[in-house]
Amino acid sequence: MIIFSGGTGTPKLMNGLREVYPEEKITVVVNTAEDIWVSGNLITPDIDTVLYLLSGRLDTSKWWGVKGDTYLTHNAMKDMGYDEVMMLGDIDRATHIMRSDLIRSGLTLTEAIIGLSKSFGVKANVFPMSDDSVSSMINTPEGKMHFQDFWVGKHGEPEVLEVCQEGIEKATISPAVVEALEREDNVLIGPSNPITSIGPIIELPGMRDILKEKKVIAVSPIIGTEPVSGPAGKLMTARDIEVSSYGVASYYSDFLDHLIIDERDPIEDSRFKEIGCSVSRNDTLMKTVDISRNLAETVLRQF
Repeated sequence: MIIFSGGTGTPKLMNGLREVYPEEKITVVVNTAEDIWVSGNLITPDIDTVLYLLSGRLDTSKWWGVKGDTYLTHNAMKDMGYDEVMMLGDIDRATHIMRSDLIRSGLTLTEAIIGLSKSFGVKANVFPMSDDSVSSMINTPEGKMHFQDFWVGKHGEPEVLEVCQEGIEKATISPAVVEALEREDNVLIGPSNPITSIGPIIELPGMRDILKEKKVIAVSPIIGTEPVSGPAGKLMTARDIEVSSYGVASYYSDFLDHLIIDERDPIEDSRFKEIGCSVSRNDTLMKTVDISRNLAETVLRQF
């Protein structure tokens, strides 16, 4: 199975999936459009969340970073007048240093992540969506800014006028991802932000055409007219996409076979007929591992 992942929603689903499906049979294609260089090192937040989850290191109270991490380096730099865009833990920073050093030595991002996966003992295949640089940029009344500056630096508060992925037109799908897609017929799009977490993956040149030949199941990150978490609502509105499960389905409509929506979502199932995808319902909030596992079992039944 191939999983498209970004943010925290998809890792929560994977936390249950790995209890009912062999990890070694999972390939995770991860968003890299939120990657950013900080203090001389490449930060790949969505990839690291997956790596930390699958290696048992993830702080699941926050769904980012390493559990039990300290922030001595970050705080020391702040005391010296250097305030990093992101609050990086000491153990987490070691991952960034290793990855950046591997890339500086001539490895691609994919090769560097494969190396880190082996170091962490991860059984699944974890691949970046591309080895090329793509950046989600948010245009606001305060100016254009990187997604991390918008979401972490500005706490997602500015009005969103436009969202774009700089570099997407020239980027290519990672060769490892292409190879995986040639082998696998089933693709799961996790309940992550459709614009800046999943969007960059599916907007890579050629990806939508590839997905049209696959069985694609998605889990909606929207309940009613509100995202479960994060700035998806603002970002979808900026793209003139309805903030609803229907809006998510319409964005994926050219390749989507089935959408799983929350059991509490008031939307009528009949709305999805015009898109041509079937729907089913489940608890998608995943407040416990048991709920995540139950949702994962529902996903597997659709394949």
